[in-house]
Amino acid sequence: MFQTFRNAWKIEEQRKKIIFTLFIILLYRIGNAVPVPYINTTLLKQYFDSLSNTVLGLYNIMSGNAFSQATIFALSIQPYINASIIINLLTIAIPALERLQKEGGEEGRKKIAAITRYSTVGISLLQGLAYYYLIRNNGFLASSGVWEACVIVISFTAGSALLMWMGEQITEFGIGNGISIILFVGIVSRFPANVIRLVSNLASGKLSWLAFIGIIIGVVAIIALIVFVTNSERRIPVQYSKRVVGRKMYGGQSTHLPIKVNMSGVIPIIFAQSIAMLPATIASFFPAPAEGTFWFRFLKAIDSTSVLYIIVYFLLIIGFSYFYATVQFNPIEVANNLKKNGGFIPGFRAGKPTSEFIAKVLNKITLFGAIYLGIIAILPLIFSNVTQMTGIALGGTSIVIVVGVALETVQAMEAQMLMRHYKGFLE
Repeated sequence: MFQTFRNAWKIEEQRKKIIFTLFIILLYRIGNAVPVPYINTTLLKQYFDSLSNTVLGLYNIMSGNAFSQATIFALSIQPYINASIIINLLTIAIPALERLQKEGGEEGRKKIAAITRYSTVGISLLQGLAYYYLIRNNGFLASSGVWEACVIVISFTAGSALLMWMGEQITEFGIGNGISIILFVGIVSRFPANVIRLVSNLASGKLSWLAFIGIIIGVVAIIALIVFVTNSERRIPVQYSKRVVGRKMYGGQSTHLPIKVNMSGVIPIIFAQSIAMLPATIASFFPAPAEGTFWFRFLKAIDSTSVLYIIVYFLLIIGFSYFYATVQFNPIEVANNLKKNGGFIPGFRAGKPTSEFIAKVLNKITLFGAIYLGIIAILPLIFSNVTQMTGIALGGTSIVIVVGVALETVQAMEAQMLMRHYKGFLE
């Protein structure tokens, strides 16, 4: 990876893209430090410290602590991610959007991108309004007039819209996917504080050397596993039959149909976390029940470190992995496209037998990918139960996102350098 960055830096065009990306990242980090007026951020941060294992804690991690400090980028890139997921799902449910995506060409993609942007602003407005009521109802406002409410909500909405625009600028003029890089930077910005806390616990005796070494080995092993699975794919052989068009013969070559092992990425983990943490999130808005009561035992049973929570969380990840893989990859459509282009899978007739075989392979691959995601997600929870350490329940999600975005960015840089040099074709 470092060799790739070094080679890219030697090329003037790539160097300009890297500098532009770093400049946008700098603006993002500055915006993360600018608080919205009229909010007592000290009390707000103390409040969020008690909500680390809720949906709000997940939002705080994705925003790089901006959510708990009520900065102008507090909503981070989450509204855009939510809008993108919603529009992708609606393209399956609404025929007009499906036609626009498949048959609209470049103009259709532009229209869908515009719909996504408007949806992002709408979701940002709703989330900004909900965040304002959360702040106001818990007494974190210096003043709760109409003007103050408008300033706070508009600041959150404008910050999210600006962040979406910055991400698009990175995608167009920088390196890699801008939205992913902003999410990557937000998560990575928390790492120094976590390392300092880990070292402090080790120095004070709260953490033993054995546990510290176990954490280091575990993180390295998880990163190695993520890199291996992210780059893994199942290749289905495809043969194209020969056909004569005029005086020329086309086809006859062999290729393959790649199916990624982890096709859904980190989306199933985020969905599963949001649903599994929902009861604890709702309970956090009410006074804590007395010890020994039914509600106290119920909340204890669904706590993010409980066995019941881990089991439900793992099953939800598997369910969402299958759901998202089905949405992304349609075996019938792939089989029809192969048939139209004169392609076939050796040993299977074109049409229904081909689609059934692809669906069977997809189910097996998705099961492996889902179990992999589940293991990555619950390992920090199990470690937290064993060592009684708090604050690492969301570590699996963070590592998957960080490693995935890093690999994606490096691959984008290598592809751009390959287009420039064509070294592999000349040797």
